[in-house]
Amino acid sequence: MYIPKYFKVTDINEVREFIQQNSFGTIVTTKKGRPIASHLPFGFSKVGDDYYIKGHMAYGNPQWRTFETNEEVLIMYQGPHAYISSSWYAHENVPTWNYQAVHVYGAASILSEEELKEDLTQMLEKYEKHRENPVLWDTLSPEVLENELKGVVGFKIKVKEIQAAYKLSQNRNEEDYRHIIEKLNEEEDQNAHEVANVMKKRL
Repeated sequence: MYIPKYFKVTDINEVREFIQQNSFGTIVTTKKGRPIASHLPFGFSKVGDDYYIKGHMAYGNPQWRTFETNEEVLIMYQGPHAYISSSWYAHENVPTWNYQAVHVYGAASILSEEELKEDLTQMLEKYEKHRENPVLWDTLSPEVLENELKGVVGFKIKVKEIQAAYKLSQNRNEEDYRHIIEKLNEEEDQNAHEVANVMKKRL
């Protein structure tokens, strides 16, 4: 991913928080030179000194079979994004787009059944535990769990490289920066408001 120096993020804790907040990503592999992509929720964790991404996809999805032939896979995460009008600057310029994106490269391998159970348990905990009637691993019937395990393939990616770009008008002066936040909050687009909030936190 092309990342100008103004927009490059290297703080692993900041990147980790971003991934956890934007955990629905896109995994990309290739088969005979053709890219294949799936859109999935992912977990992100640290084991010792290594970082791992875990997830699962339908058994019928042929992409998991490409893990054996791909030395590296790519997972892409995207945060809020918004159009930036150059009319918001104090000087003449051209429009642009603000966004947050993270690319993760690594080697993929298939989870064992026990690892898959653990990953699914953790995912249900994350997204269900706070609900009034949570659907947790221990609350599901053995029949449902058996069918679920037959229908999905779990995988993990050992992270080799992370590229993070937060293009948030860091190359603008303070006056323009604050004016961009103000104008984004006037837009009707929720994404614009979210970008404004991210920018405001970085003041």
